[in-house]
Amino acid sequence: MKIMSPRVHGYLDLVVIAAFALAPTLLGFGSRAASLCYVLAGLHATLTVLTAFPMGLLKMIPFPVHGALEAVMAPLLVATPWLVGFSGVGPARSFYIASGMVLGAVWLLTDYRAGAPDREHLPEGRVSI
Repeated sequence: MKIMSPRVHGYLDLVVIAAFALAPTLLGFGSRAASLCYVLAGLHATLTVLTAFPMGLLKMIPFPVHGALEAVMAPLLVATPWLVGFSGVGPARSFYIASGMVLGAVWLLTDYRAGAPDREHLPEGRVSI
């Protein structure tokens, strides 16, 4: 059941950005896990700014595409400690696994079709999926 609105999802995106930006310092990650966290915070901030939903500023990426990217990222986050080589580091490993699981839950609960703009309300050159 899709119970999360785009607005609530946007607020959670802000929490995710903050979590990825702050976790390395708060949890004492090594350089590899920390660097990846900072990159992911920046990428998620960029995605949020570019998405056509209440928290987006430029509204260039349709919200369903935002959802598709998150669907791909959730299992990748869970696998990241093994893919990148810090699976033996408890706090970093746990953070990435938990982040992937939370992102997967958010993806399952978000209504990515809610409030989808009509074609005539999209900026020129952009199409709705």
